[in-house]
Amino acid sequence: SDKHLHTCSICVYRRSVYKKTISQGTTESFLVASGGKGAKQLKTRLGILLHKPELGHEAESFSTSEQGTKLRNSSEEVLEWKKSFDHLLKSKSGVATFHAFLKTEFSEENLEFWLACEEFKKSRSKTKLSSKAHRIFKEFVQNEAPKEVNIDHETREITRKNLTAATSSCFDAAQAKTRTLMEKDSYPRFLKSTSYQDLTEQITSHSTSKRLHT
Repeated sequence: SDKHLHTCSICVYRRSVYKKTISQGTTESFLVASGGKGAKQLKTRLGILLHKPELGHEAESFSTSEQGTKLRNSSEEVLEWKKSFDHLLKSKSGVATFHAFLKTEFSEENLEFWLACEEFKKSRSKTKLSSKAHRIFKEFVQNEAPKEVNIDHETREITRKNLTAATSSCFDAAQAKTRTLMEKDSYPRFLKSTSYQDLTEQITSHSTSKRLHT
């Protein structure tokens, strides 16, 4: 009957949505959504992928294919972060994890300012460009700003003057200063941090165990 066909269609649709949701549940999107809990959430997800018990043939198939791919991609990405600061900044999950670390040092404003500048450069409307520039300046650059970044007086004044005719490059000098500060100061400490060391050790242990069983 028409009612029976309609019910079947709904069942098929629900199953397809469920499968799509599973296949799109990547570690990266999971991490970005987690915000400040990046490092802890990634470690938890890696642990789940490493130790999840198999639940029959269907679960085994999923574990060895899709989950294996996710774990491999996540592992490779985490290890890439220590190659250079650029590798870390190009990784969404890397940025989320680094931000979580900076919060423990009460210096997250440097990364937040850098990200705000990157987003600001994408603005195409000249009208919005000016209003966004003033908002970023008030939040991060001016003296006693809520999230004041650590830049010298000269750079601060250059940035202030740039606001009179705001362009997509008006924060370049200040952004470069904060990037250098993070790369030379915060980034090395991040690589030595317990959270990052735990992630790399877990990945290394898994790789060693996998080689021994192959």
